Amino acid sequence: MSGEPSGERTRAGGRRLLPLYAAGFVTAFGAHSIAASLGGYTEAEHASLLTLGVLLAVYDGAEIILKPLFGALADRIGPRPVLLGGLLAFAAASAAFVLAGNPALVGVARFGQGAAAAAFSPAAGAMVARLTPQTGHGKAYGGYGAWKGIGYTLGPLLGGVLITLGGYPLLFGTLGALAVAVAAWAALAVPAVPPLPRARQTVLDLARRLSTSGFVRPTLALAGATAALAVGVGFLPVAGSASGLGPLVTGAAVSVLAATAALVQPRAGHARDHGRISDGPGMATGLALAAAGMAAGAVLPGVIGLLVAAVLVGVGTGLATPIAFAHLAGSTPAERLGQTMGAAEVGREVGDAGGPLLVGAIAAAAGALGAGLIGLAVALVALAVAVARAATAR
Repeated sequence: MSGEPSGERTRAGGRRLLPLYAAGFVTAFGAHSIAASLGGYTEAEHASLLTLGVLLAVYDGAEIILKPLFGALADRIGPRPVLLGGLLAFAAASAAFVLAGNPALVGVARFGQGAAAAAFSPAAGAMVARLTPQTGHGKAYGGYGAWKGIGYTLGPLLGGVLITLGGYPLLFGTLGALAVAVAAWAALAVPAVPPLPRARQTVLDLARRLSTSGFVRPTLALAGATAALAVGVGFLPVAGSASGLGPLVTGAAVSVLAATAALVQPRAGHARDHGRISDGPGMATGLALAAAGMAAGAVLPGVIGLLVAAVLVGVGTGLATPIAFAHLAGSTPAERLGQTMGAAEVGREVGDAGGPLLVGAIAAAAGALGAGLIGLAVALVALAVAVARAATAR
């Protein structure tokens, strides 16, 4: 019998996934590179804090509304054209801002980018599952999450550098060029994945499928992990500053958090694939570790508390995220992967926005940031208990 050796097939499969990972990097880098610098933009434009809030929310808002729709479209026509179209639309939205030359249109450009990301993000997630055997889903999604983590980490730093060198036109131009490059790479390296035959689905059928434990528990895990990550990036530096630590130390702590999550995800997924971690206990343990990180940030003093919190949150989110995605992929009919991934991504976006809102609201009411971090820790423990019984998807 002829054919490629197993190792060659594995490397070929890995090369097909790399453009999908790069698509995840584009959406993470695009969101955070702009968001981290919007404070300076609103100050320069003499805009209100309400305007800043709207500009921060518009990207995620577009994703929350549109991801399920584009996910369903990926199931209908195949994920590859949705992936390529979304990347090109992201490039077009970025280029339009540069050509317009009007800084006041940054909100419109961010909405366009968010709408485009709502297309290629669930399509990429569905293709990761379609191009990977089920026994390799954990590692594949770990790699996807790691690339997104790199985007979250580098976004604020490189975004600030680009804005310093050439203002917002240089940043948006770079994002547009990056999206075009990834689209070209995907067009060359990612094979066509045809849509699969689907039985007719009513709204009631969809509601039933999205209310099963195979969907709800991993989606709750994704929401909790993303909430912990967002709070860690946004509020741990505030806690460090309150302890007298400078921006260099607090920035390093955020980098430790993001790097830890990026390093843990592929390893956690690999362990899951080889049966060393079960889905329910793995997701629950990840959420519990993230909760411990929040508590450490609230009660441990100075740089020790900051670093312990960063490592625990990084390990916890890095453990829960790839297992949750692999569980979703394993418990979803292949012909409905786009729709399921799009709906699950909404849970991530809700966690991304809801975690900081919860911490901020509790901290404002109690007059102490530590109370807000403890409040999120309690919520994460509750989520850990809810997902602990999730069955392993095989």
